[in-house]
Amino acid sequence: QVQLVESGGGLVQAGGSLRLSCAASGRTFGSYSMGWFRQAPGKDHEFLAAISGRTGDTYYANSVKGRFTISRDNNRNTVYLQIDSLKPEDTSVYYCAASPTFGKAVILYDYWGQGTQVTVSS
Repeated sequence: QVQLVESGGGLVQAGGSLRLSCAASGRTFGSYSMGWFRQAPGKDHEFLAAISGRTGDTYYANSVKGRFTISRDNNRNTVYLQIDSLKPEDTSVYYCAASPTFGKAVILYDYWGQGTQVTVSS
């Protein structure tokens, strides 16, 4: 079992930045691929970014390239999502998730955090 807790969301003006954090439990954090998703009301989870285990390979959805940056600190069992140039349409609940494999499909991710709300004012 892997437990994930997101933090760092909040209210920010358009054009601003946020750094979301996801703290993970367990002794094997470094072996998991980690992903960030968001879910707006009434919509499915939208893949944003993924990062592999020890090597830290990254993959981004085309829609967020250049604005979103995923990173991880395996010593702290934490994955981050830096979001720059925030837009009102970025408003959503943001989730981190853990997968045994590196990929973008929701079905690959076995463990999910509770989510953190990001609200961007225009």
